[in-house]
Amino acid sequence: MEDLIKILGFAGSLRKASYNRAALRAAVKLVPQGAQLETFGLDNIPLYNGDHEPELPQEVRAFKAAIKAADAILIVTPEYNNSVPGVLKNALDWASRPYEDNAWDGKTVGVMGASIGLLGTARAQYHLRQILVSLNMFPVNRPEVMIARAGEKFDSDGNLKDQVTTQKIRELLEALIEWTKTLQKTKPVLAEL
Repeated sequence: MEDLIKILGFAGSLRKASYNRAALRAAVKLVPQGAQLETFGLDNIPLYNGDHEPELPQEVRAFKAAIKAADAILIVTPEYNNSVPGVLKNALDWASRPYEDNAWDGKTVGVMGASIGLLGTARAQYHLRQILVSLNMFPVNRPEVMIARAGEKFDSDGNLKDQVTTQKIRELLEALIEWTKTLQKTKPVLAEL
């Protein structure tokens, strides 16, 4: 029997009725057999302050522990002013600190996002991918899940109702699981180099 792939997912939005939080809830329901997707809320992570690196805040320690326990990461990002929201960037920064204890190091990651606009967070996702490189993460390249016109894709209770989007999220999760398994097989080889 294969080991269960543990995915940690979080949305870069604090708004309770966020389409991105709704997309994350949809992903939890769509996770394929052989994997589990747990979520973490960014609501209580304080603003980054390097003075607190020697003794990380409790919520940051909990976030880093959840990241380290996961095999893969799923980030659901809104788009604010053509980029990632400050809430998401703040969480990414905290978990990478202190420098010698980067919780993101070597993690595979899937990226998706929802927007009421026509581009479905494309610019934010591309900017996020630049950040992921500096964190030494390994993103899934395809499929790209950019949920445009999100108001039409979710019902009034925040449930995903669009079948094309449902299929794309399922495909992203499958690709993330396969990518994670592939990289897990190569880690022993890379360690020997």
